[in-house]
Amino acid sequence: MTSSIYFYYKKDHVTKETLELLEKLAISYQFEVTKKSNVADYIICLGDDGVFLQSVRNTGFRENCTYIGMSLTNAHGLYNDFSLEEPETLFQTLTFAPVETEQFPLVDVSINDEVPFYCLNEVSIRSSIIKTIAIEVYIDNLYLERFRGDGLIVSTPSGSTAYNKSLNGAILDPTMPCFQMTEIASLNNNDYRTLGTSLVLSHNKKLRLEIIQDGNDHPIIGLDNEAYAIRNINNISVQMTNNFIHLIKLPNNNYWERIKRTFL
Repeated sequence: MTSSIYFYYKKDHVTKETLELLEKLAISYQFEVTKKSNVADYIICLGDDGVFLQSVRNTGFRENCTYIGMSLTNAHGLYNDFSLEEPETLFQTLTFAPVETEQFPLVDVSINDEVPFYCLNEVSIRSSIIKTIAIEVYIDNLYLERFRGDGLIVSTPSGSTAYNKSLNGAILDPTMPCFQMTEIASLNNNDYRTLGTSLVLSHNKKLRLEIIQDGNDHPIIGLDNEAYAIRNINNISVQMTNNFIHLIKLPNNNYWERIKRTFL
């Protein structure tokens, strides 16, 4: 049975000639090229990690396909396994090598108790004005602390390598069913006190963040690398889901090898 490929790309980053080359290569290796992402066996994301995150979101976080990142240069990111400088390597791998996948978990994010969103990397809550933001933190129904600072990041294991890492949060193994909350420039003095460190929660915990309405009640909300357009935000709930996306797993290229090639 012929496998199908869908190419996801930003039109201002990939030329028509480049796309035609990739489509011809795919067909020469007996793949079907489809314009419908919802039926593709492989979704090839052309660009950096930011484009990869957009591709996963815009194609519906599909579980029944394999996502593959292809950088436009030879600079690999966490989600990129192939380069546009050597495009034939991708199709040779899919044709002749045993294709394995690894699962990357998602978090479920509900804003103001409305229909939830998926995130592959993280949800971020940041002050939209030059003023600290106050957030009450609950784990399940337990009140933990009142945070005051620039904001909070709640990340998945794979997202722990992104914004979370820049805040000195821990890097988590994606096989661990957990997620992480990390502070952005918290205030710790006689009036305000927080843990002051990253907090790792089990998959069966629910994190609830209630925004204190003190003039900073419409913070900037980021879902992966996209802003959420809403003014008045009262609360945000985050928990792990049972859903995953599948990334290609190459020989000698598991998650920790991705970490090594990206950061070391």
